[in-house]
Amino acid sequence: MIDLYFWPTPNGWKTSIMLEELGIPYNVIPVNIGKGDQFKPDFLKISPNNRMPAIVDHDPLDGGPAQSVFESAAILLYLARKYGKFLPKDPRAEISVMEWLFWQMGGLGPMAGQAHHFRLYAPEKIPYAIDRYVNECNRLYGVLNKQLEGRDYIAGEYSIADIACWPWIARHERQLQDLNDFPNLKAWFERVGERPAVKRGFNLNAELQQQTSLTSEDSQKILFNQKAT
Repeated sequence: MIDLYFWPTPNGWKTSIMLEELGIPYNVIPVNIGKGDQFKPDFLKISPNNRMPAIVDHDPLDGGPAQSVFESAAILLYLARKYGKFLPKDPRAEISVMEWLFWQMGGLGPMAGQAHHFRLYAPEKIPYAIDRYVNECNRLYGVLNKQLEGRDYIAGEYSIADIACWPWIARHERQLQDLNDFPNLKAWFERVGERPAVKRGFNLNAELQQQTSLTSEDSQKILFNQKAT
């Protein structure tokens, strides 16, 4: 059994979609990021960066003690390698998947996250910051649109690269991006979104989003402007 420490965000959905695609049993443990669950000592033992998602695998391949994994890309790689799915065995094909997985982690996710922050959560609306990140999201959408020309999936076959990128594109409206401007990307987004496992993972515990407002003053104190402790 795998414990999934989860909250419904793009990074959280990566892991829930992956688990649904694998069709393995898992136990959801909500981490309410608006109330500070990510700073609880027990969670920090699993995820020292105080970010979700994280998993604990109680049945690792080596037969040893439970294995914890934090960081969404590390989780995707761990699960792909354990179950032998969504990561090619051919070295060149694997490199392609890894390139786009790390592209999402180093580019699409952080830039889209900053667009979300400055548009929706920042107490002061700073036009330069909003334009900076909205425009960078637009550039990244263009990169992915070109990669998807003539391809059904980002790196050829459906893989963890698609699973990593899709939840961030699902928030395209928050990033002020029109998918009609990116026809290859739009077709891919719709294609992946029709997968039953993606639907289940994306809708996992959707009611959790209603439990707390990330725009409240208390939540913003918890989520933003944290310093080293």
